[in-house]
Amino acid sequence: MAQISLASYLANLPVACFIENVAAKSPAPGGGSVAALSGALGAGLGAMVCRLTIGKKKYKDVEDELRAAEEKLAPLVEKLRDLVDEDTFAFNRVMAAFDLPQGTDEEKASRQAAVDQATLEAAMVPFTVMQAADAALGALTVVAEKGNLNSVSDAGVAALSLSTCFHGARMNVEINLKDLPASGQKAAMVEGVAGLAGPFDVRCAQILGIVSQRMHG
Repeated sequence: MAQISLASYLANLPVACFIENVAAKSPAPGGGSVAALSGALGAGLGAMVCRLTIGKKKYKDVEDELRAAEEKLAPLVEKLRDLVDEDTFAFNRVMAAFDLPQGTDEEKASRQAAVDQATLEAAMVPFTVMQAADAALGALTVVAEKGNLNSVSDAGVAALSLSTCFHGARMNVEINLKDLPASGQKAAMVEGVAGLAGPFDVRCAQILGIVSQRMHG
């Protein structure tokens, strides 16, 4: 797996420091970054189960399927990890737009346009997180069904982590969009969120059912 980019701030922090930053009296990093991290951990757990299955004689017949799942999950780990930082960067750009001067009518209009654009871009980040979580969950079904039985609970935790990611990101999309003026981009994102949510929850419930059945069957 690729090294973490040195341009990253949050993703380079030790776990304890990241938690301390989240708990600090500051709005960022906040729920968006935590959601992305939950997704990276969920995709990472899915990839782990694949790797604990591939090469095992007992699972030789499903090795190709698990290898294909791992190849889908590995880049999503990295993508979601990068989005941990991008969510905070996007928030900071919104705050910078709010700090623009507004002493004249022209400055007020320019500031509002900058705030709206930065907020729209800030909504795009968690929407991308949602899409990545959805893709990771799609690869997780076969992992839950056919992955190493000794690690099937990890597939369940992966699904729950991806659900936290997906719905946490969804809330961040919605809160960013709610006060924006109507636009084609806003409408497309609202439609995209609605289109992803139902199928995601159905698939997640199916995966958790498979995990439970394999654990107790």
